Parts: sequence; structure tokens; C-alpha cells
Amino acid sequence: MSQAINLTAEVTDDQLGFRLDQAVAALFPDYSRSRIKEWILAGLVQIDGKVSSTPREKVFTGQLIEVNAVLKDEVTFVAQKIEIDIVYEDDDILVINKPAGLVVHPGAGNSSGTLLNALLYHYPNIAEVPRAGIVHRLDKETSGLMVVAKTVPAQTHLVTSLQARQMTREYDAIATGCFTAGGKVDAPIGRDKVHRTKMAVNHTAGKDAITHFRISEKYRAHTRLRLRLETGRTHQIRVHMMSIGHVLAGDPVYGGRPRPPKGASVEFSEALRGFRRQALHATMLRLEHPITGEEMEWHAEPPEDFKALAAALRADAIEHEKQLDF
Repeated sequence: MSQAINLTAEVTDDQLGFRLDQAVAALFPDYSRSRIKEWILAGLVQIDGKVSSTPREKVFTGQLIEVNAVLKDEVTFVAQKIEIDIVYEDDDILVINKPAGLVVHPGAGNSSGTLLNALLYHYPNIAEVPRAGIVHRLDKETSGLMVVAKTVPAQTHLVTSLQARQMTREYDAIATGCFTAGGKVDAPIGRDKVHRTKMAVNHTAGKDAITHFRISEKYRAHTRLRLRLETGRTHQIRVHMMSIGHVLAGDPVYGGRPRPPKGASVEFSEALRGFRRQALHATMLRLEHPITGEEMEWHAEPPEDFKALAAALRADAIEHEKQLDF
């Protein structure tokens, strides 16, 4: 059943100068920032008795904030016994190492068998947290570190931290082509104007997106990179690398058919063609703990298929150098 809620609180000195959405989130931490924004835009939030539908409106000490909204029943997802690789856990957060092939959240074509279904099984109380505590996502075929909130206050803080770019995420990737130096891609990302299931650099309607990268290892016709995100747009690394002419190895959406370098052995060509997902792994995560404030950092080695691809590329490069010496 739907539930009517009526919330009232005064802005304190701690929220002086906050935007309305920030102040409401601080005053009523049991509700997510996305839900609060929806309420504001729907005209369900008042400041001193006057409706405000502007999330960015500034608030001041002593103002009375009122929320009159209805909590609608959300879609119920089924708990499923799916193994989770837990890197760290306490009362407030989980850090997991997601395998490639696991969808994070149910959606069209993936109503079950997701990380969310697994979280509901292992942590039944997490059903009380929006999106089962999921703060950010990784693409289905991207492996690596993710943080999950076990409580509403922890999720609210982590989402705010993510939006403020205070969370550091670094990735290990293998891209096609040869890089001469590291750099930065600063290009907005939005829906592809033709293929609506894909993303693209979009200077007219895209959202700002920044990716930093440096070289980890050079191969004959590929480069291993370490990348750091400033923003978290859908498919950001994959789109940014494509935009500078260096698609990720194996990327089934943005990469096209793999092209082994000239003179490649049959074994190496098969290894390259057999890697059928984007070579991308979330290898480092650093954040401020949402409750204790402690700075924490985790690392995760890439999975075996990624290591095998890197080893094959390395062996090919060494063999090519030997042939040049003759």
C-alpha cells in the first residue's frame, strides 16, 4: 500500500547556504537524494509555507521545511542465492569484487540473476534501502570493485560523495592501438543520436565527463592503461577511449571485430578473437567511510581471462622483438 508522509524540520546553522535538495537530504536522511529531488520537482516541498520546485534554491537558518508526499510501493525483487565475492564488510557498507557477466540491477531482459537479487538473499534487511544499497554500477561485462550501502544513511552519504566527486575509482584496461603518453579525455557523454542503446560523445546534450589515463604497459598494437574517473557516466571509459580512436579490446558494442597485428601467430590471433568482452576491470576504490569518516582504500587484481589476454599480448610483443633482431 502507498503511505502518506508528512515531514517538518527547521534549517539549522549546519545547513546554512545549502541547496534545498541538500538541506532536505540532511534533515531527513532516511530518504534518498533521487527521491527528494523528485518530491521537490513535483511541488511537494515547502519553505516557510511556500512551495519550492527548485532543487538548487538556497536555504537559510530558521526556515521551516515541510514535505507532504506519498511513498509509493516499489517493485519487489526476488532474493536469489548467488555468490558474492566480499572484499570488505562492516555494519554500514559492503565492498564487493563483481565478476564479469553479472548484471548489477534488474532491467529489461534481466529481471533476475543480478547483484541486487544476490544482495537481497544474503542481506534481507537491505530491502529497506533504495536499490538494495547499490550506489554505483559497473557494466555487465566489466569486473571489479563496487561499494554497496547496508543502511539508508550510509547510502545517502555515499551518493552525495559520489556526486561531489569525492570517491576515487581507478580501472585497469587494455585498449587497441599504441599510446605515446598518458592524458585526459574531457568530453560530454549522452545517448547516441542514432543507436539509442549506445552512448556517445555529445557536445549539445551530453553531461560532462572526464577520464584520466596513463600507460601501464605497451604491446605491439595494444596498450594497457590505468584510468581514473572524475565522473561516472554510462559506458564512460568505453566511449571516451572510442572517441580518441582507441576502443577497448574485446568491446562487443564499441569495438568491432578484433584485428591481430601483422604476422601474429595462430595461437595469439585465437586468444585475441576469443576475448569477447571489454577488457576493463575496476581495480581500485577509495572513499571516506559514510559513518566513521575514515578514508579507506581497496584493490582487486583483474580476473584470469584479463590476465591471460595481457600475457598473450606480452608474449606476442616479445616474439616480434626477437624476429626484428634477426
